[in-house]
Amino acid sequence: MTTAVFPGSFDPPTYGHLNIIERASKLFDQVDVVVAVNPGKKCLFDAEERTSMIKTLVEPFQNVTVHSWDKLIVQYAEQSGAKVLIRGIRNANDFGYEFDLSLMNHNLNSNIETLFIPTETRFVLVKSSSIKELAQFGGDVSGMVPPIVLEALKKKYNDKN
Repeated sequence: MTTAVFPGSFDPPTYGHLNIIERASKLFDQVDVVVAVNPGKKCLFDAEERTSMIKTLVEPFQNVTVHSWDKLIVQYAEQSGAKVLIRGIRNANDFGYEFDLSLMNHNLNSNIETLFIPTETRFVLVKSSSIKELAQFGGDVSGMVPPIVLEALKKKYNDKN
C-alpha cells in the first residue's frame, strides 16, 4: 500500500488544493493531507479551523485523511510510513521553491520522494495569499474557494471590521 502526504498551510483551503487532493487520491492507496502548524507563520485561520474545513471538504474521498503537524514533514512521513510527498505547483516560481524544498527533504530522508503535480490551468491564479487579500477588501473569491471556506472568510473579515 502506497501512502502519499500532501502538506501545506491551507490558509485557506482552495479549489486548487482540492484538485490536487482529488488527483492524488486516484494515484495512491492513501493520501494524508497534513496541515502545517508553524508558529513563525501568521495565519488567518488557526490550525483547528483549517483542519476542520479540510476534513469537511475531503469527506467524498474514502482514502484521504487529514492531520495537523508541528514538526518537519519528513518526520510525519517517517512516522506514518509514507514514502511520497505531493506538492502542487502553479508556475515556474512555485517549481523553484518546491524543488529546493524537495532537495532539503530528500537530504533529511532519502527514502522519501517528492512528486510534483502541476495545477490545472483554471487554478493557476488561485493563491491563498491573494484570496485573503481579495476577501479582506470585499472582492469575489467564490470561484476560488468552496462555499464553507467562503463563509469562513466572510465571517473572519466581518469580525475584524
